[in-house]
Amino acid sequence: MGRPRYFTPAEVAAHNTAQDLWVSFLGKVCDLTPLMNQHEGDALLLPIMEFAGKDISSWFDPETKDVLKYVDPQTTCVRYYTPRGRFVHIPPAGPRSDWATDIGRPWWRDERFEVGLLSAKTRWIRVVNTLTSQEQRLQVCSEETVAEILQRYLRYNSHACSYTWKHEGVSLDMSRTLSENNVPDDDLELEQLRLDRDLFTPAILLHFNDDLTEG
Repeated sequence: MGRPRYFTPAEVAAHNTAQDLWVSFLGKVCDLTPLMNQHEGDALLLPIMEFAGKDISSWFDPETKDVLKYVDPQTTCVRYYTPRGRFVHIPPAGPRSDWATDIGRPWWRDERFEVGLLSAKTRWIRVVNTLTSQEQRLQVCSEETVAEILQRYLRYNSHACSYTWKHEGVSLDMSRTLSENNVPDDDLELEQLRLDRDLFTPAILLHFNDDLTEG
């Protein structure tokens, strides 16, 4: 099995409509568009639609990976805690003739909706093409290898595979992350010093090899 794909919060936030709806929770990124299509018109979709493109980790217990629960003071029964309103696959508070108890696996436990992982820490880099002097700022995931960052950069330069990637004169190991390649992430220190991070964004230099056969 290959590595899971990592997404930045900004990438998740771009999927914020009923026709293209992603959410993140407990480090996972899920595409709930099929769920929206399956339950189209159902009022139980409204809480999910309200948080389209956002992180909903606060809905869940990080230990059980299930929706938060509480003891109803009136019935002393354990209920799901849904302050934003009951949503799809959450049972009603009491017996209902229109509720099918056999729903299978609830969407928050269904791996079919998972598309990747949410980055725990994003960072900005500058990718400088030394052949053309063009520079591109990229927001990347700290967990990504340089090879995966290259895939992000291909939209700006389809021949990026024909370049050697270097930082401070040292060729980068494409199978390792930026930190593993000794490309510093000084965001925390810069924040403590109240310095503008944009002025200290590390640069990755692309050196043209000798052909453009890889596109």
